Amino acid sequence: MKDVWNRTLLEHAHALEKREYSSRELTAAFLERIEEKDAMLGAFLSVDREGAMEAAEASDGRRKRGEERGPLDGIPYSLKDNICAKGLPLTCGSRILEDYLSPYDATVTVRLRQAGAVLLGKNNMDEFAMGSATEYSALGVTVNPHDPERVPGGSSGGSAAAVAAGESVFSLGTDTGGSVRQPAAFCGVYGLKPTYGVLSRYGVASMATSLDCVGLLAKSPMDCAVLLDALSGKDPRDATSKEYSREALSYQAHSGLSDLRIALVGNFYETATDAEILDGLREAVRLFGDGGAVIETVRLPLPKQALAAYTVLSSAEASSNLSRYDGVRFGRRSSEAQTLGALYSDSRSEGFGSEVKRRILFGTDMLLDENRSFYYVRAQRVREMVRQEMGDLLKHYDLILTPTTTTPAFKRGDRPTPIELYYADLCTVYANLSGFPALSIPFGKNKEGLPLAVQLTARPMEEGLLLAAARFLEEERHEHF
Repeated sequence: MKDVWNRTLLEHAHALEKREYSSRELTAAFLERIEEKDAMLGAFLSVDREGAMEAAEASDGRRKRGEERGPLDGIPYSLKDNICAKGLPLTCGSRILEDYLSPYDATVTVRLRQAGAVLLGKNNMDEFAMGSATEYSALGVTVNPHDPERVPGGSSGGSAAAVAAGESVFSLGTDTGGSVRQPAAFCGVYGLKPTYGVLSRYGVASMATSLDCVGLLAKSPMDCAVLLDALSGKDPRDATSKEYSREALSYQAHSGLSDLRIALVGNFYETATDAEILDGLREAVRLFGDGGAVIETVRLPLPKQALAAYTVLSSAEASSNLSRYDGVRFGRRSSEAQTLGALYSDSRSEGFGSEVKRRILFGTDMLLDENRSFYYVRAQRVREMVRQEMGDLLKHYDLILTPTTTTPAFKRGDRPTPIELYYADLCTVYANLSGFPALSIPFGKNKEGLPLAVQLTARPMEEGLLLAAARFLEEERHEHF
């Protein structure tokens, strides 16, 4: 089987329908690809070869009987290792869950199984989704497929790298402050953070509950549309989940850009100090303008305050969420502890990595009585201001255009300081604080061959418009280059 690694989900679906190859052949090819490439890449923490082949054979059987379930039937994919898949490891990239097996499926996993998709395995991630490089995993390092000396981004770096390297047709990750979009930008794939609540979080190990979203990593905007169709919808097990109009998504994903109003954010533009990222942003502006869109430069308020609010809120929620890993109910249990208090502290000290410990300590400090009103409550107020300002801006514009990241992928081992690490999320945290949908769009490469990207943000529940705009850029660049 030749050239299957770069094909999109829909191209594979068409090939399966035409009987160019079977799901069994396709799945075997991807498993061979993982075996061949992943020792160097490090995108997978576990591979379910037996389960994948069984699912592929079941898909082929349905196809022979004329019982196909749709475009996802027989398509190999992977999951970030904080999303539950029954009977498979759920490590969250941490020693504290190193030997833990999930007892049930996440809702998104259930819906993919119902659609007939074939789960290959679980992808590496920064420990408990805390990091921007996938170097903070306690279970191994993932490298960038475009340059093994570079990071793939994080925390969903394993998922982005797997898709970019042709080890998986698509992957699901999680996005708390940019953890799908930033690795998508570094690896040159599409990364979609939907509106908060569009994809159920049931069965997803929480970092910061009010910010976490399941996100999509794929090779084309239409692949993202297909995945949203299959995965969205109200879930009675997740009170924050929302109903979703799939017909509107399908329509908007094919619509044009006539009279579209786009806000180019000037203060993010100035922040993106990498010259080639700025050049890409200018080219996106030109293409949108040539396509009939009206583009105006605006400024988003409170960039430093928004970043600080995200840091306080995400750390405080992580401190609360990770308190469940106490050595009693599940996960690592210290063998040396003699008292209950020692069991708690020793299990966490042995199981958590340095970045997780630092954020837990910071978040706990933010929640102390003497600090809560000054830091946590103020952060909530800033969050509401951000949500209001974003909503007001999108009353006048259809989309907001920014860089996804301020730099291309940085070198492995060149870990940013904690402050630099937080500033890496400057362009992405607005979407999480507001709950609005945002999409990272691969947009060429720099002189070193590293992927570049731009980001679009839309009003809640308007993912279809994001994907339509991304498809326009995809077609225009293909036509001109």
